[in-house]
Amino acid sequence: MHKIIPYTTDISDIALPEKLNDPFVVPQQPHELVNRAVTQLQEHLKTQTEWQHNFGLEEDNLNKPVGKMFGVLVVQTLANELGFLAAFSGKLADANHHSYFVPPVFDSLNENEFLNRGMRALKVINEQLKEIELAGCKAASEYLKLKEKRKAHSQALQNQLFEAYKFLNNSGHTKTPNQLFDNPPAGAGECAAPKLLQYAYTHHLKPLAIAEFWWGAPTSLGNTKRIHQQFYPACDEKCRSILGWMMDLP
Repeated sequence: MHKIIPYTTDISDIALPEKLNDPFVVPQQPHELVNRAVTQLQEHLKTQTEWQHNFGLEEDNLNKPVGKMFGVLVVQTLANELGFLAAFSGKLADANHHSYFVPPVFDSLNENEFLNRGMRALKVINEQLKEIELAGCKAASEYLKLKEKRKAHSQALQNQLFEAYKFLNNSGHTKTPNQLFDNPPAGAGECAAPKLLQYAYTHHLKPLAIAEFWWGAPTSLGNTKRIHQQFYPACDEKCRSILGWMMDLP
């Protein structure tokens, strides 16, 4: 269980949370174990040298700034030892695996996985379509058949991807996005909170407190705003159904 991060400060006098908090509600005052875990993680983000990612906090003319949601989950082992887990949403520095963080629920970047094989096949179809377009034969039957083939291939690949994510709940049962959503959104299961709970359940750790925060330059997309170092609730669109299952939320 090498992903459990020990606290670097004395936490012996801190009372444990009475129950795991609702990740869709940001408390005015997060639990002290959460605050200390977040402080420790943020210090790691400032000082680590394992990877490079442009969060938009420093001048970087080579890479596009991409802020990131990070999460911590305070956990207790079967031996009653305390620590915390850390996770990031999506990819970090174009990778799914970093030593400080828990792994993804499903590694979509593994070259041996069906997704990458399927994407390579999709690329071949797109190249064939482009050749026909350059020849000015968009109405040709071969072109129309290829478009239908691409659509069917893409839908089948997406469905297979949603079947590959198997989310555990506290009872050890699993469900996939296809079982949890009528129409699963893209990226379902890639947020920090599902990764944290998945690792905890897989390794028989008791979740005690959870929180997510934004790390990076301020961003605004529609009604969604993100400010550096501020806490945010888990997202409704991608996480409500997943975390509802994993945490037995009403």
